[in-house]
Amino acid sequence: MEYRHLGRLGVLVSPLCLGTMNFPTHASEEEAHAVFDRALEHGINFFDTANRYGGDPSKGLTEQILGRWFAKGEGRRDKVVLTTKVYGQTSEWPNHSKLSALNIRRACEASLRRLQTDHIDLYQMHHVDRDTPWDEIWQAMEQLVREGKVVYVGSSNFAGWHIARANETARDRHLLGLASEQCLYNLTERTVELEVLPACQAYGMGVLPWSPLAGGMLGGALHKADGGRRARPDVQRRIERHRRQLEGYEKLAADLGEEPATVALAWLLANPVVTAPIIGPRSVAQLDSAVRATRVKLDGDAMKRLDQMFRGPGGPAPEAFAW
Repeated sequence: MEYRHLGRLGVLVSPLCLGTMNFPTHASEEEAHAVFDRALEHGINFFDTANRYGGDPSKGLTEQILGRWFAKGEGRRDKVVLTTKVYGQTSEWPNHSKLSALNIRRACEASLRRLQTDHIDLYQMHHVDRDTPWDEIWQAMEQLVREGKVVYVGSSNFAGWHIARANETARDRHLLGLASEQCLYNLTERTVELEVLPACQAYGMGVLPWSPLAGGMLGGALHKADGGRRARPDVQRRIERHRRQLEGYEKLAADLGEEPATVALAWLLANPVVTAPIIGPRSVAQLDSAVRATRVKLDGDAMKRLDQMFRGPGGPAPEAFAW
């Protein structure tokens, strides 16, 4: 496994980040632990979760599964760069959501208990909070860092100007600022190329694309659907909407002798701004398949054909839409 720096920082992470939101909603705890162990065997040291994952936002079931895996020992926790998130509502009570200093503190303590650890390596704001001032947010994060409960702070689903505002406020307070941004980015969703990716590059942040397979659509969905495998109605509608693109895409993957999912991940990994796409395997077999993308290098012709099939915005703003 060839490790990468998380943006400008010294910490090294694997080029794939193991997403955990499928546990336990789509696979059992036993299967989850098998996937986690296999990830370490592959050298994947970057694990992503959130305090609301697991089906019941009030219980943090996915964090609990990770915590019980860490508790098995054998250096599991020390080998992992662990991320979790704060923002979403976890109960009906006020102050149990968003990014007030009160909720950040409360949510962090709850995540630490569930994860059975004394610190979170990357604590990510799951969404921007338009109602809380940045000075309050950074005051809370700074205190957690000072106490050793958080090492780095990251963002998720931020606009470019949110990233700039957050980092400039952090700079005024003589803080490190944002380490990374976790954003929706794949061949079919390229809006972040306008301002989010340039902002991350300018501030030296890592980029962690979520849904790199577009909810499974880039994982050979057309072939599976035409072969009789039933997709969810929303996925089927998307397949039909993008049928012409997917026909060309899956043919390109076949021409390259690769699985469609491998091509989608390899396309992201070819972008120097991207640190690690977040994969969400439900089984060891799916994880093994995803790891192949770290060994695949798409040539210039393949990259050009993909860009023609799934056109982006035309580059960064404002050149993408102005002179």
